[in-house]
Amino acid sequence: MFFILSKTVAFLLLPSTLLIALGLAGVLLMATRWRRAGIGMAVASLILLAIAGFIPVGNLLSHALESRFPPWDKSHGAPNGIIVLGGEIAATLSREYSRPVVGGEGGRIIAMAELAHAYPNARIVYTGGDASLFGSQPAEADFVYPLLDSLGIPRKNVTLEARSRNTAENAAFAKTLVKPAPGERWLLVTSARHMPRAVGCFRQVGFQIEAYPVGWQTDRQGALSWPKAFAGGLAQFDAAAYEWIGLLAYWITGRTSQFLPSP
Repeated sequence: MFFILSKTVAFLLLPSTLLIALGLAGVLLMATRWRRAGIGMAVASLILLAIAGFIPVGNLLSHALESRFPPWDKSHGAPNGIIVLGGEIAATLSREYSRPVVGGEGGRIIAMAELAHAYPNARIVYTGGDASLFGSQPAEADFVYPLLDSLGIPRKNVTLEARSRNTAENAAFAKTLVKPAPGERWLLVTSARHMPRAVGCFRQVGFQIEAYPVGWQTDRQGALSWPKAFAGGLAQFDAAAYEWIGLLAYWITGRTSQFLPSP
């Protein structure tokens, strides 16, 4: 039930969805005796959409998450293992074109390749199943091995976990799979914006990891980067809001150790 709600309610709570719904409701009310209220709702929707798309609100919300965990310090020594969270391989397109299609910025894939070459003795686990609402798509992990071939990484060096559908399941299934021993050091590779929720999930299942954030969208100082286009600004706002909503939902339902985990 949680998985279904996370895929539906989260979408309905995105700023763009709420603001468009507000505007449409206002337009409908204009044809009724509540015309004045409808005009006010439509105007409010337009103004708020402009703020979300043209003002770097999403940048600020993203930076608050991305700056939570610093880049990993390699001076700590070689890790025993590396957990790479899925989310960057477009499984449906990969199946359609019969080759791995990497979406997003590809930061997790690049980091996996870099770490695999830098630490050939470390165990690597790629965790990512079918995250679609109805479970009708191929698992993301199914397309990792062909990608490893092109990156020059031996398949035997990477274990795949293809059942998980969300971050909480990533943590639970990864722990069951690798059975980390006391004293082992494991890196967790995921997007910087997603790292607080991911760390919280791994801590909740008792899997102690070291954060290896990638794919930053904001700079270290959190400088205001004004959107180059309305669509990009709104997308950034939605992505940041989605992560904050996820943090709250995971915390309320006991899937993360804290609302906003820190190092």
